[in-house]
Amino acid sequence: MWAVAGAFIIRFGLEPGFVVAGQEFTYVWLSVALAIVWWLMLGAWNSRQSRVLGSGPDEYKRVAAASLWLFGIVAIVSYVLRVDTARGYVGVALPVGLLGLLMGRWLIRQHLNINRQRGDSMSRLLLLGGPSAVAHLAASLHRVKHAGYLPIAAYIPGAAAGFEVEPESGLRVLGNKPDATAIIDAIEACGADAVAVSAGVQLHPQTLRHLGWELASRNVGLIMAPALTDVAGPRIHTQQVAGLPLIHVTTPTLEGGQRVAKRMFDVLASLFLILAASPLMAIIAVLIRLDSRGPILFRQNRVGIEGKHFGMMKFRSMVVDAEQRLAELAHRNEGNGVLFKIKDDPRVTPIGKFIRKYSLDELPQLFNVLAGSMSLVGPRPPLPQEVAAYEHDVRRRLLVKPGLTGLWQVSGRSNLSWQDSVRLDLYYVENWSLAGDLIIILRTVRAVFHSTGAY
Repeated sequence: MWAVAGAFIIRFGLEPGFVVAGQEFTYVWLSVALAIVWWLMLGAWNSRQSRVLGSGPDEYKRVAAASLWLFGIVAIVSYVLRVDTARGYVGVALPVGLLGLLMGRWLIRQHLNINRQRGDSMSRLLLLGGPSAVAHLAASLHRVKHAGYLPIAAYIPGAAAGFEVEPESGLRVLGNKPDATAIIDAIEACGADAVAVSAGVQLHPQTLRHLGWELASRNVGLIMAPALTDVAGPRIHTQQVAGLPLIHVTTPTLEGGQRVAKRMFDVLASLFLILAASPLMAIIAVLIRLDSRGPILFRQNRVGIEGKHFGMMKFRSMVVDAEQRLAELAHRNEGNGVLFKIKDDPRVTPIGKFIRKYSLDELPQLFNVLAGSMSLVGPRPPLPQEVAAYEHDVRRRLLVKPGLTGLWQVSGRSNLSWQDSVRLDLYYVENWSLAGDLIIILRTVRAVFHSTGAY
């Protein structure tokens, strides 16, 4: 409504009598009709479904798709019926309205997330499956409360009698009979809004089918949670075969056009950022020179794509003999096991403490990105001794170029455990996309200003 009214005022002022060229109706009535149809289109695209609210990009995609389809229809109708709609009016209403809708949804999502962190506005789930799968699903949902799912109880078909509490998750176990009627009784007893069927469930397919019918008649949701972890939505495709929903999981490959697109983005973005940050980098260089003796830049050997070594550049934030003093500080390591970190590192210079807090010491890495040894977004560039300590699975981090920023940067940096750092980097490797890179870059700006985990 605000977008349509604003477009009317910008294009026509406060005069309500402007008539659509060659027609008998005014733009006031056209504006009212446009606002109503826009609202209906958002509903038709299911942008208000509870399962897409509060988490993930699906809500925003549906809002954008509904808006673009609406204005596509307006353009087609105007052309077919030869209605000469004012282009300035439509040209203002669409971008302003779409941006306003997305911002409005984002603001409401922040409010919803605060409620969900307190345990409100959640879907109450009964978890159905094997003990280990139930525990894993409960732990995963607990980590992402903003998704809106609250596990309240478990039902474990085939579990031993007297098994009242699932030991890992602490959820109450409401039964163990592989029977749809017993499961329905458990749902009614705990007041669940939905049932999440996890891996390892010992139920006959016909029993699951009957359970689905019973849940539908009671308006209780049914969620299938397969044993797939850290797989992004675009990689999952469902195909119906003989009544079975087969889930295809594709593996993203960074080659061909995708590799060229990522490289072009890295070159153009790094060039722009180097030019924009040149005055700031000059000031930092002068401050480092005045602060302590030694070179302005610090060059360190790091491991890049496919295990190739390269020299990563940073602004020097420590004293010159920092590497030689590493052994005497080993007992004070506050890192996450493989990584060496100290919150109040005595080797850090006064100006170094400031530039590390806001990640300004990493600005010279833009030249690494421009040269091709790094990317703007990717896993954290590891040291050779860290790579030597990698387990087999962790080496998958080396399948893509290391990044100036990444999921590790926007998720806590040094505050992360080693396991979480590895999980985030492997998630990026498995689910890379250019759109995902853009989102990480936007999140990086916020992470830098908050300086969480930077020391």
